[in-house]
Amino acid sequence: QPHQPVRIMSSGGLTDADVDKQIKQMMAFIEQEANEKKEEIDNKAEEEFNIEKSRITQQERVKIMDFYTKKEKQIELQKKIQYSNMKNQGRLKVLLARDEHLKSVLEDTTQQLRQITGDRARYEQLIESLITQGLFQLLEPAAVVRCREADTDIAEKALGAAINRYKEATGKEVKVSLDKKAFLPADSVGGVDIVGREGKILVCNNLESRLEQISQQMVPELRHILFGPNPNRKFMD
Repeated sequence: QPHQPVRIMSSGGLTDADVDKQIKQMMAFIEQEANEKKEEIDNKAEEEFNIEKSRITQQERVKIMDFYTKKEKQIELQKKIQYSNMKNQGRLKVLLARDEHLKSVLEDTTQQLRQITGDRARYEQLIESLITQGLFQLLEPAAVVRCREADTDIAEKALGAAINRYKEATGKEVKVSLDKKAFLPADSVGGVDIVGREGKILVCNNLESRLEQISQQMVPELRHILFGPNPNRKFMD
């Protein structure tokens, strides 16, 4: 006859059903604790994620702001450079236009000088004065006068009067001759050159040279007359 199974009672008199119930309760507790831990970990992870996300976002935002701030500064600098270049170009154009206008004024003056040479009596007087002035500048005992070939007769006529004026002013004798081999250019305005010491000294009293000399001296005054006072100029003397 087979043996009957023996039911062994756990300590405290708990049955298997009680043990199973306790185990299930413990498992439920452990599962609940695990879920709570999981939720805590998830919340912490979410929090850390949000913090890191905010940090990275702020960092990138700062980078973007720095980038566009630099870009803005570069654009502003380029605008200033461009404005300065345009201003300088404008100023240069004004200066060039003024120089062209001044040049045209001098050219008009040259044309007016050509008209003087057409008035023989007036031109003879001018030649005499230019020769006399050249002799005063040389202060040599001998001199040679050069003129345009077309002005030979006028220059010869003016020599005597110029020599007399020189003698009266200085009390010195001077020998003056007219150069009939070397002449001023035929297309020149006129006037004379006076040569001393056998070609070592040259006084340019031709009208182009005189006009150039006077124009250089009068450029500041001409600019003032034509364009008004310079606002950047502090001293007028």
